Amino acid sequence: MAALSALSAPDIRAAKRLVVKIGSALLVDRTGLRQGWLSALALDVAEVKLRGTDVVLVSSGSIALGRRVLGLPDGALTLEQSQAAAAVGQIRLARAYEEVLAPHGITTGQVLVTLEDTEDRRRYLNSRATMETLLGLGVVPIVNENDTVATDEIRFGDNDRLAAQIAVTVGADQLILLSDVDGFYSANPKEDPGAERFDLVETITPELEAMAGDPISGLSKGGMKTKIMAAKTAVAGGCAMAIMEGSVLRPLKALAEGAARTWFVAGADPQVARKRWINAMKPRGEIVVDAGAVSALRAGKSLLPAGVRSVAGAFGRGEPVAILGPDGAALGKGLIRYTAEEARAIAGHKSGEIERILGYAGRAALIHRDDMVV
Repeated sequence: MAALSALSAPDIRAAKRLVVKIGSALLVDRTGLRQGWLSALALDVAEVKLRGTDVVLVSSGSIALGRRVLGLPDGALTLEQSQAAAAVGQIRLARAYEEVLAPHGITTGQVLVTLEDTEDRRRYLNSRATMETLLGLGVVPIVNENDTVATDEIRFGDNDRLAAQIAVTVGADQLILLSDVDGFYSANPKEDPGAERFDLVETITPELEAMAGDPISGLSKGGMKTKIMAAKTAVAGGCAMAIMEGSVLRPLKALAEGAARTWFVAGADPQVARKRWINAMKPRGEIVVDAGAVSALRAGKSLLPAGVRSVAGAFGRGEPVAILGPDGAALGKGLIRYTAEEARAIAGHKSGEIERILGYAGRAALIHRDDMVV
């Protein structure tokens, strides 16, 4: 179908930070893990990393894999059965990724999250800091929902939306959903032979959302509705998103070479989108800084405790605060890494003194430059 945008499609080879979501039906079949497919994906990941691109894998499959090991029947599982299957499957899934990526010199790390981890600002900042550290060390994080502890109230419920939230959290510029369909269609192509695929989507309209149907696969939970929800989250965070059929060997290579897909394009890059998000927040307090800190912040540096003159307001870790210059003029906003009480205690002190004052080794920056708008 003709593209819904005059913009050109993103190129996966130009991605700086890539998140790839892998559906259960691609990774696990009726007999267990699809080892050949996973080994081929490892080649893709190695090739992408050789281009200097950070990679995060959001992988379904722990419950599907665990239920095979435990011999649980097909069909709906109770919450307790799902959590038991996840406990057994997660360790095998993590080991499988480690075994296929290690021969390429790639270190993996397992990251288990729940919906609460992205909705709570303190947990969000902690997750972001951990992921940034892993990526900075060259690690490929393997992310999954923590099904062993999550209940319905704190679940994403599908890894499409989880992948989109992870993409926004790490500031990815591209998200690839490897699925069992080769893009977004005007109707379910398995039910309507006249359904047409969109190659490129610039704006997600209500009409477009109405075209989304129900899940097609018997193994995966996510249907087109969840993928559209994921796309809305991703593009709002400055991340382009592609839906493609992932069962082919080397799917990322296939995407780079022009495989069928649908791209949802983002209107801004991740950093710009994040700054807009922070700037729209209502401050919970104020931080007055000295002239030296003003110069440092304008030069793109983080705010250290040594440059703080005073702290006002009541706020918790991860909450927005206004940053004021020594004359009281507004300088910017940021998400602070300490509570109001802690910030007052370390204001004016060097970062090396934080542990002595607070009793624990906190983060060196009061507000990191990535969490700040100046």
